[in-house]
Amino acid sequence: MLGSSSGGAAGNNQSYSHTARASPATVQWLLDNYETAEGVSLPRSTLYCHYLLHCQEQKLEPVNAASFGKLIRSVFMGLRTRRLGTRGNSKYHYYGLRIKAGSSLLRLMEDQQHLAMRQQPFSQKQRLKPVHKVEGMTNGTASGAGQQQQQQQGSGHVDISTQVQQYQQFLDASRVLPEFPDIDLQGKSLPEGIELEHIKSFQLLYREHCEAILDVMVNLQFTLVETLWKTFWRFSQSQAGDGTLAVHDESEKRLPKSCLVLLCKYEPVLRWSRDCDNNLYQGLVEILIPDVLRPIPSALTQAIRNFAKSLESWLTNAMMNIPEEMVRIKVTSANAFAQTLRRYTSLNHLAQAARAVLQNTAQINQMLSDLNRVDFANVQEQASWVCRCEDRVVQRLEQDFKLTLQQQNSLEQWAAWLDGVVSQVLKPYQHSPAFPKAAKLFLLKWSFYSSMVIRDLTLRSAASFGSFHLIRLLYDEYMYYLIEHRVAQAKGETPIAVMGEFASLGRGLNLLDPDKGNYTLHCISTIPQTSKHPL
Repeated sequence: MLGSSSGGAAGNNQSYSHTARASPATVQWLLDNYETAEGVSLPRSTLYCHYLLHCQEQKLEPVNAASFGKLIRSVFMGLRTRRLGTRGNSKYHYYGLRIKAGSSLLRLMEDQQHLAMRQQPFSQKQRLKPVHKVEGMTNGTASGAGQQQQQQQGSGHVDISTQVQQYQQFLDASRVLPEFPDIDLQGKSLPEGIELEHIKSFQLLYREHCEAILDVMVNLQFTLVETLWKTFWRFSQSQAGDGTLAVHDESEKRLPKSCLVLLCKYEPVLRWSRDCDNNLYQGLVEILIPDVLRPIPSALTQAIRNFAKSLESWLTNAMMNIPEEMVRIKVTSANAFAQTLRRYTSLNHLAQAARAVLQNTAQINQMLSDLNRVDFANVQEQASWVCRCEDRVVQRLEQDFKLTLQQQNSLEQWAAWLDGVVSQVLKPYQHSPAFPKAAKLFLLKWSFYSSMVIRDLTLRSAASFGSFHLIRLLYDEYMYYLIEHRVAQAKGETPIAVMGEFASLGRGLNLLDPDKGNYTLHCISTIPQTSKHPL
């Protein structure tokens, strides 16, 4: 039988080492905001997000999720853990715990759920994530509006955590973290001192860690990602070799730091961690920017870009005492994630600027007039020496482009046209190993042709040169976006994984291209001239 939290919990917590190690302010905060009750439950990740914000407000070093779970059970006796939710969308809950009626956490969560219920399709209403913030807190740090503005001006960062309700409507909060496969040992012997139980513990801890990252990201608490990384990798300011802070004791019980270090050099674990990170980051991209063409508030865009800029330094700092093999794997995926966020926010910015041009009849008419003066025969003659594209294909694209411009189509209609161009050109390579190579070759040719057209407009001092330059930047960037996704789909990988793969090759100064299986420059120079080549 679960009793009241005020009496039994307070009377028993002195006998638990977890409570003894916890800050008295944290124990009191738990008792002030939560209580036990029959027939209720609370997501485990929700409590942990609340706790991280509490620690930032009180300037406390947080424990990891596992240690916090022990603390919760030592404060609130008799709690059980249940996995609730539909298949593929379930989460661990504390059964028998709820937020107190007078807590500000409850009011803010109810406000957020009401807002989200109005904004989400009916089929997604059971998949909402509450906002984990406390009134008067900025990313967990108490500050007034004036102080917040002063901090933003001083740091150059835009903090949107206090307006989550305003900005969360632009996210896709319905996405959940996909299931992670078991670590495939591939017949490799375990490192000395490592048992299978250590492998399983790492897998479970890593899953919990990724779920916590997803939850704070959905709620736009970007700075908490650094905190989560530090907690998982047992970061300590003292850096006293094998010494471990008391806050990491629970992690030590589940997976000792010495075993964690050994696993960070074990190839199956490295490979598994890379794949999990790629899936996590791809999901986060689709949450933060579900539609690259949809208008996004500038404050949200800037917050995402600032977050991307900080990722590598946060991660390398948190992994200060972790083996280089794991750091390299983690940083490669994080850099691909950061690069993707920067490119998508730039693409979104270009899209909004281009809307004004495409909706202006006078500008469209001037563009048509200038475009009709371009010597496309000369452009094709010069470009064909480099690209060797079929005249009929280039002529058809030219005619389609002029027609689409003349019809004053919307940005979304232009996007559909560009997507159709990619599908048409790459159709002969569907289900072929040559697809990635053909797709990227088409991207190069598209860019070369568009630069030749811009060159002609420049030499003619076209009045609409500025408009064409903007449109060209947008279409080149969107083509890159389309090709990136098509290549990832053809390879059965995420776009993040594809970008990370080539970023890793670039840092290693490796001329081998995995899409071609041969030296890059050699393959480009020996491409046969057939009608099946893109363009």
